[in-house]
Amino acid sequence: MRLELWLLFGSILVLIAILAVRLSHRAGLPTLLAYMGIGLFLGEAGPIGLRFDNAELAEVLGLAALVLILAEGGITTNWRNVRPSVPAALAVSTLGTLISVVIVAVAVHWLLDMDWHLAFLLGAVLGPTDAAAVFSVLRRLPLPSRLVGLLEAESGFNDAPVVIVVVWLSTHTGMPNVAELVGMMVYELAAGGALGFLIGWLGAYALRRIALPASGLYPIAVLSLAIGSYGAAAFVHASGFMAVYVSALVLGNTRLPHRPATRGFAEGIAWLAQIGLFVMLGLLADPEELPAQIVPALVAGFVLLLVARPVSVLLSTAGFGLSLGEKAFASWAGLRGAVPIVLATIPMVEDVAGADRLFSIVFTIVVVFTLLQGPTLPLAARLCRLKSDQEARELDVEAAPLEELHADLLEVRVPRDSLLNGVEIFELRLPQGASITLIVRNGTSFVPGPTTALQAGDRMLVVTTAAVREATERRLRAVSRRGKLAGWFGETGM
Repeated sequence: MRLELWLLFGSILVLIAILAVRLSHRAGLPTLLAYMGIGLFLGEAGPIGLRFDNAELAEVLGLAALVLILAEGGITTNWRNVRPSVPAALAVSTLGTLISVVIVAVAVHWLLDMDWHLAFLLGAVLGPTDAAAVFSVLRRLPLPSRLVGLLEAESGFNDAPVVIVVVWLSTHTGMPNVAELVGMMVYELAAGGALGFLIGWLGAYALRRIALPASGLYPIAVLSLAIGSYGAAAFVHASGFMAVYVSALVLGNTRLPHRPATRGFAEGIAWLAQIGLFVMLGLLADPEELPAQIVPALVAGFVLLLVARPVSVLLSTAGFGLSLGEKAFASWAGLRGAVPIVLATIPMVEDVAGADRLFSIVFTIVVVFTLLQGPTLPLAARLCRLKSDQEARELDVEAAPLEELHADLLEVRVPRDSLLNGVEIFELRLPQGASITLIVRNGTSFVPGPTTALQAGDRMLVVTTAAVREATERRLRAVSRRGKLAGWFGETGM
């Protein structure tokens, strides 16, 4: 095919994938199912008949796409929301993952008569939740902030330990040496996290003090720093996945110039990575081999969903103050996605006996149980009696720097259930140095007066000096949560 035909084909494929996002969003499903369906349609068993069976190339491209997806997850994660849940998330992503691996391995060994080595590989590959699937579904549900923070942080952290286990099992035969494996995990995770934090902190320090000639260079620099941390960590035999997530988390939550542009750029790159990754995995799968693995996939999947995941969550979150309902929902919301399928290509590249069967089982599990879990998450939240802790009243605040004025321009959206609704401008009592300069309402913009009442759906442009920016954001959040008398209720907007 000539270049112009490839470009036409690629653009049509991306546009179809974008349309699939809309359809899957309305159905409450992660977009990965639509993308993998496109890959199966384009594959050798479909009408297009494209042939792709290069497991080594799939592994390289898959891991590269996961790095981009993890970087976007870190950049767009709000540290204020996840910080209280980080200890629990680390426990679930390490101790909980190991418990899940052992339970699945023992179960499939006895129930499916699978040899121990392949059984542990299957348990390890199925260990991590998928960041893209978790973000695309959970961020639309009204859940307690600490539970959302736990699940988001877990999906970002648990790739790193599982990759270590899968690579070790793929390059070693026989039963794993537990002491050696645990020691390797502790070093790689600690070193990767420390290196990622250092690169993120130094990168943020430099970007705040170096004036780049174009605003479009800042998003490229931020993403390059996050991706570079993966290579730096791998160079010293540390966890690249832990490094890229931690560095992106630091960079995404630092007061950098042009943060909205950076977030938008990272989200766009991550969407392209997801589209390419899931379509490629759909191409790699052989539809003729999948039906024979339906029964093993159902057995392993239900063991994971109904036994391994609940037990691992229950044991690893002990002492962190989670309610039984939150633990039950966290067990059901452990969505698997591209990560297990990509990890299943590692044994294929290493020529592990039974690796092709393993890939087919994992692919089937991801498809079937995403269809089962994704649409039922709202029902699960209601059955577990979970509701948002005023999340609907939180404000989405973005900032653009006004360097010469030493000020920031904040864009604030008034949510539907916010108590800002009906509050007049003068009643906000913003700090001196902050002013609401423009309101956009129903597509029309105007300059507000002191007695202008805010309405749900309004977008405000707030100019604030750097010195009072944090106090301004806190005051707006406080009024959004408790109304104009927020101070009397002890609400500080933290």
